[in-house]
Amino acid sequence: MNVFDTESKIIITCNKRLSPYLQSEVEGLGYTVDRAFATGVELKGTVNDCIPLNLNLRCASQVLYLLKSFTAADPKELYDNLVQIEWEKLIDFSGYFSITSNVNNEHILTPLFSNVKVKDAVVDRIKSVKGIRPNSGADQNKAVLHLYWQDDRADIFIDTSGETLAKHSYRKIPGKAPMLEALAASTIMASKWDRKSNFINPMCGSGTLAIEAALLATEKPPGFFRMNFSFMHFLGYDEQVFFEQRRVLKDKAIKQLDFKIIATDISDDAIEVSRKNAKTAGVEHLIDFAVCDFADTEVPEGTGVVMFNPEYGERLGTHTKLEITYKRIGDFLKQKCRGYTGYVFTGNPDLAKKIGLTAKRRIEYYNGKLDCRLLEYELYDGSKREPKVI
Repeated sequence: MNVFDTESKIIITCNKRLSPYLQSEVEGLGYTVDRAFATGVELKGTVNDCIPLNLNLRCASQVLYLLKSFTAADPKELYDNLVQIEWEKLIDFSGYFSITSNVNNEHILTPLFSNVKVKDAVVDRIKSVKGIRPNSGADQNKAVLHLYWQDDRADIFIDTSGETLAKHSYRKIPGKAPMLEALAASTIMASKWDRKSNFINPMCGSGTLAIEAALLATEKPPGFFRMNFSFMHFLGYDEQVFFEQRRVLKDKAIKQLDFKIIATDISDDAIEVSRKNAKTAGVEHLIDFAVCDFADTEVPEGTGVVMFNPEYGERLGTHTKLEITYKRIGDFLKQKCRGYTGYVFTGNPDLAKKIGLTAKRRIEYYNGKLDCRLLEYELYDGSKREPKVI
């Protein structure tokens, strides 16, 4: 069973509302998307095809390769189908594997039980052939299998990613209430930023938006920072395929930018965290960091994007302090950012009204379970400097 060269269905998952941006990424890599749905996309390919997907995708969570689809009304049928798969040709008997699952079956009260049934089938099969069983557990840093079981239909996948792709590996210090990296990347992709003009991020927090902007501008994908994926732990893996893909990415990366990426925050600690995260991502030299009130953020002459991710407060009822902050954000956009396009990401529509500008677009997102919007403001009123009257 050579999954690295055998074509099958591939499901790439993502958080809700990120699917359009994920589809754009996948198609941009030259793949054909057969189906898009609320939390992912479907295509066809081999496990070798999953390698560049894992390395390049910014909005994805997991890249899943289908091994088998079958009918299973209960745990016994699940086990009977799974034990027939030639696991000894996929997982080294001296190796380690883990199970994840998405289950909705009347016989299953907890996903842990279905995970155990999958584990038992794999272990029993390998032990019957090799005389020794591999180790298994909860850690997702080696071979990972994923069970999707809805009613009496079951799919068993190789999760070629392992640990989620939605976290981009550079953020060793998350900071206060950080935005998930995949979400941050998608908000920038949804904006009108052309990756050739200025990107301004006041109230930057842990620096995620500015770092993701720098990674997009330099064409440096997040997978470049990872040296461990689940696909590396299945039999048949050829490390030359992986390292060749990494060489392609390294050669493609842009070294310098001829525009500014600026990140500011009133907190010294936040800027220190941002610098460290940017250094891990290899883009510290491309971002101008400054400690200041957001209203004092430098906005260079020219065009570009100004993006805020301010505190949301409580959804029902707003705090006076935050109302003032949102009004000041609106004033800053109107007075200092003419010629730019402004964006505010928020989960509080009442506070958004305090900005005092009419949003041209309201792009829907979730931040965790919170319903959020990326609000777009066109700031076209002339130039930032009034022409002299002669």
